[in-house]
Amino acid sequence: QVQLVESGGKLVQPGGSLRLSCTFSGFSLDITDIGWFRQAPGKEREGVSCIRNRSSDNKSFYGDFVRGRFTISRDNDKNTVYLQMNSLEPEDTAVYYCAARGPCGFYWGNYDYWGQGTQVTVSS
Repeated sequence: QVQLVESGGKLVQPGGSLRLSCTFSGFSLDITDIGWFRQAPGKEREGVSCIRNRSSDNKSFYGDFVRGRFTISRDNDKNTVYLQMNSLEPEDTAVYYCAARGPCGFYWGNYDYWGQGTQVTVSS
């Protein structure tokens, strides 16, 4: 059974940092591309980052709005993918979701499995 569980979201001040985690079961990260998406109230779900599987080229990609502030990484031994977010802005406030088994990309329809999401709020 495939499961994805996000954690790490919370209230943080502008300029602060958070690390989101997405822990998986039911498949191997070695052969699975992973994506992070977010959805703010009243807005469409948008791609934040994705990372190709280790059996491919292991490359990572970011949405234009990231501007070098976020880093995606994974620990295959822990079946976990991380999203380190620095220099957070109020515009980053959203529910963040991880998704699995797409091809790496920013169209949400590419992915077969989703977590339940974790709320990130950036506010003073």
